[in-house]
Amino acid sequence: MLSDFAEQLSAFIAGTEYYLYPWLLTLGILWLINILNWITGSKLNVLGTYPRHVMGLVGIVCSPLLHQNFNHLFFNSIPLFVLGLAILARGLPIFYVVTLVVTLGSGLGVWLFGSRGRHIGASGVVSGYFGYILATAYLNPSFTTLLLGLLVVYYFGSIFLGIFPQEEKVSWESHLFGFLSGMSSAYLLYLKG
Repeated sequence: MLSDFAEQLSAFIAGTEYYLYPWLLTLGILWLINILNWITGSKLNVLGTYPRHVMGLVGIVCSPLLHQNFNHLFFNSIPLFVLGLAILARGLPIFYVVTLVVTLGSGLGVWLFGSRGRHIGASGVVSGYFGYILATAYLNPSFTTLLLGLLVVYYFGSIFLGIFPQEEKVSWESHLFGFLSGMSSAYLLYLKG
């Protein structure tokens, strides 16, 4: 039993080490996009999600890449880095499925049901990763999934509160649909087997 835990933990650590630099590079690209957006006077934000507008459809894919300012990106970068790396440790195919389902699910949910205005930022993806990790701990309990679930709740539990309306200029809809999409991706992968 203890050897199973050690084996699972060792595989998880090896996965995080393997994907650490590519994931840092990916986050670096987000920062470069934000610098470019800042230089252009936030002109790229027009590519955000505008609910129920044809032009807003491009935001389903583009809005997670855009942020209002460096503060917004900074506070998304920390959980995005940690949660994304934890999912990458399970393998690149799983990461791709989760990211695709979360990005499309969150963006489409916002486009269909979101409040008026422009929705941008990676917080829907962050909430989706959070939802995936929690759902995986429930659906596929093992030493590492349960430990990871507990650590994620302890350190990032406030992400869950983001799915409820709190601040006027915060897209709680992105958080909600991201969280639900993350849980859905875990269920899809669980069914696949």
